[in-house]
Amino acid sequence: MNWGGAAVDPTTGYVFVNAHDTSLVGWIEEKRPGQNYGRGTEGSTIPYDRGSVNGAGPYFTFSAPLKDETGRTVANLPCQRPPWGRLVAVNANTGEIAWETPLGLTEALPEGKQLTGNSGSAGPTVTAGGLVFVGATTDRRFRAFDSKTGKELWATRVDGQVNANPMTYQGKDGKQYVATVATDVLVAFTLQE
Repeated sequence: MNWGGAAVDPTTGYVFVNAHDTSLVGWIEEKRPGQNYGRGTEGSTIPYDRGSVNGAGPYFTFSAPLKDETGRTVANLPCQRPPWGRLVAVNANTGEIAWETPLGLTEALPEGKQLTGNSGSAGPTVTAGGLVFVGATTDRRFRAFDSKTGKELWATRVDGQVNANPMTYQGKDGKQYVATVATDVLVAFTLQE
């Protein structure tokens, strides 16, 4: 699970999370004088920061290039079997997984093999009407799932990557809306009755 957090439906006792299934290699190490660790830590007095096999800074991911027929790299894919990202419902009353489904497409793969799940950082939102909304993928989609079964009910392509938790609210018109940020654009949708 990443920084997006979880959503909880108190009526079913389900907790919904966006789970990542990709490998990262990294560790915390003592900062060396003059070492640039990036991410705004330049000049910081913190004694430790993250390191990896690539040196100071971001974690290393194990991936391999996927090339098209011309030899051009069209994607870098994790080096383990998919799914690489999932939407998971956990029954908080029992601790059992109620359902899980791959979350995200890898469009560089052939039709019928694209539902691999992929990484993103946002969490889901659940409504009292039994819908789980989530972006949290690199395929620029915003989705709604049935909270009881995990079936994808709706998806739409947006103009940016959705790395913000969705929110829901009642508008002045009395209608329920769900909204999220796609890159730097706010997108909102009306829920139908």
